[in-house]
Amino acid sequence: MEGTESRESADPYYDLFEDWDLIVSSFLSQYGLRIRTKEFESVSWDEFRSLLGGLSPETALGRVVAIRSETDKNVIKHFTKDQRRIYDEWRQRRAERMDQATFEREMANLERALAAAFG
Repeated sequence: MEGTESRESADPYYDLFEDWDLIVSSFLSQYGLRIRTKEFESVSWDEFRSLLGGLSPETALGRVVAIRSETDKNVIKHFTKDQRRIYDEWRQRRAERMDQATFEREMANLERALAAAFG
């Protein structure tokens, strides 16, 4: 792909490298595009990002992102074993990547929220 200046995902619920197989599968199922071909190398980074951002929740990546981003505790409580594994693994990976400053900021936010809730 041309112009791959930044490969960071703007979406906090997928990783371009770790989820590459899901991305490949999703492009094929939604667009009929095989992205591991010579022809696809001419696609610009901006076009690739637009296509990636337009993936439907019905694709492989869309389903995983929906699980990872779920916030409704009742829905999470009723996850299947596989859904719970996907959800927990993503949370664990995010926690491992958190730097000290972010951790301290998040802990301060949590402390404020608990103080407001419980006085």
